[in-house]
Amino acid sequence: MIDDEGYRANVGIIILNHEKRVLWAKRVNEMAWQFPQGGIYPGEIPDEAMQRELMEEVGLTQNNIEIIARTKDWLRYDVPTNWIRKGGQGKYRGQKQIWYLLKFVGNDKDIFLQSSNKPEFDDWKWVDYWSPVDQVIDFKRKVYKQALDELSVYL
Repeated sequence: MIDDEGYRANVGIIILNHEKRVLWAKRVNEMAWQFPQGGIYPGEIPDEAMQRELMEEVGLTQNNIEIIARTKDWLRYDVPTNWIRKGGQGKYRGQKQIWYLLKFVGNDKDIFLQSSNKPEFDDWKWVDYWSPVDQVIDFKRKVYKQALDELSVYL
């Protein structure tokens, strides 16, 4: 669902392991890496969307994580016009996201990228907390920095 300003509601998920490294995932058949994220369905609250996306994208359940914190407000990024799907021009501008910082309490073998019919990722690794800011696609860089900055107080 797109709001009046042209932003689709979404959740972003930062999963932190016991070494304070974060889960970094590679998009299927691309050389693009990102945090798990996904849209919020109509009638769904951000916490529910986060749990659903966590299972769909990395195969984790509530038993594998503890919620440490979430951003206080929506963080937004614009999608470049050449990335917007046909028919999406006009109203759609980008994503507005609530970001979650989760503590991973499972084992690496619990991470399963084939949980959905159409997997989004084909590889993953643990990386330094701040490295995603320099590695993510440029139009997401500002929102990644904002999310990591705001949530870093909980490390």
